[in-house]
Amino acid sequence: MEFHPKLLWKILAIALRVYAIVCFVLFLIQSRFIFFPTRTIYQTPADLGLSAEEVWIPVKNWFGKPERIHAWWVQGSKPNLGTVLYFHGNGGTLGGIDQMDRIHQLGFSVLVISYRGYGKSEGGFPSESQVYADAEAAWNYLTQTRNIPPKQITIYGYSIGGAVAIDLATKHPEARALVTQSTFTSLQDMAERNPYFRVFPLEIILTQRFNSIDKVRSLKIPAFFIHGDADELVPPAMSQALYNATPTEKQLLFIPGAKHNDAEFTIEHLETIRKFVDQIQ
Repeated sequence: MEFHPKLLWKILAIALRVYAIVCFVLFLIQSRFIFFPTRTIYQTPADLGLSAEEVWIPVKNWFGKPERIHAWWVQGSKPNLGTVLYFHGNGGTLGGIDQMDRIHQLGFSVLVISYRGYGKSEGGFPSESQVYADAEAAWNYLTQTRNIPPKQITIYGYSIGGAVAIDLATKHPEARALVTQSTFTSLQDMAERNPYFRVFPLEIILTQRFNSIDKVRSLKIPAFFIHGDADELVPPAMSQALYNATPTEKQLLFIPGAKHNDAEFTIEHLETIRKFVDQIQ
């Protein structure tokens, strides 16, 4: 078979164009691979017998237009434990309702929010900067509207919510503590675990970074990291790495046999969190 260099160059040129187009598309729509919002409300506090207050938190979009974040607030029975500000994962809506109930049973007051684009919250498709702004708005609601002292607020996040919690915690060293569950070191580290994404220049095209591993190094508050040791989505080693990089008082708990979406807390696990927060003065 006769070799045609010009044909080979044409094939390579087409392949490079396709590759460049795919890189550009990934650059533009990468948030669609990260967030999976739904407007469906699967559960409310009333379904669990919780007497919670429905809350609407104001925030502004890119154009300065007012929008509202949907949230639930429940008062705790033990003032010394303070308040937990909870951030859910990248799927569902108020994925923290179950956790709200469990944490409230320990005596904490709890505020859970839906990021904009999720559930009843207003706004368009979420992004990294937007969920950070939502977290800041929730913090302001607690400290300014409810006049809760920062030293009484524990910031808690699950999965991608853990990255949101870490970002907020680095901005507010006056908070009481940080708790993360089943979270990752960075989005680039997660993407590099996928062989399909490894063929792209992630360092260049990735704009949604959630770079928690760098942020924890500047933490000023105590931190508690929780992870299921059978997590099939986010390697438990990532919580270990976050723990190792944290310079403050810290604790790491692996839940035996728990996967990413079923790392349910037993009373023993919850008590560990309560004791960790309770000891912080």
